[in-house]
Amino acid sequence: MADTTSSRPDTQGGGKTSSLSSGKGQTSIADGVVTKIAGLAAREVGGVHDLGGGTARAVGSVTQRVGLGDQKMQGVSVEVGEREAAVDLTLVIEYGESIPQVAEAVRAQVVKRVEGITGLSVTEVNITVNDLFFPGDEQDDEAPARVA
Repeated sequence: MADTTSSRPDTQGGGKTSSLSSGKGQTSIADGVVTKIAGLAAREVGGVHDLGGGTARAVGSVTQRVGLGDQKMQGVSVEVGEREAAVDLTLVIEYGESIPQVAEAVRAQVVKRVEGITGLSVTEVNITVNDLFFPGDEQDDEAPARVA
C-alpha cells in the first residue's frame, strides 16, 4: 500500500488558511473557500447526482431547512497548505453512468477550478463513490404522512 501522506500538502496554522506570497504581500485562502470550490466543481460534472454519504445528506437536508447547513461543503474534505491542496470527495453517481469516467471528469474539473480560482496546486483528488442514484428515488417532501 502506498504512503499517501507524502503527497499531502504541508499545512500551516492547523490547516485553516493558505498563503500565496508575492513581492507585494500575501494572500490567505481559508479551507472553507477551497471546500466550496471543490464541491461546486464536482456538481458541475454530468453523472454526479449529489455529494456526501447517506447520513451526511440526511443531516445536511435538515440543517439546510433550518438555515444552518451549506450544501456546497457536504461530502467534501480538504487539506490546504501554503501552495498546495488535497481534496477528498464522497459522490453519489447516477445509475447507468460509467463510474471511472465520471470520477476522472470530476478530478479534472476540481483541479481546473481550484487551481484556476485559488492559484494553489492540487496534489490529489480522492473520490469515494458510496451510492448510486436511480430515477424515481427522490422522495417528495410534500408526501402525505402514512400515519395520522
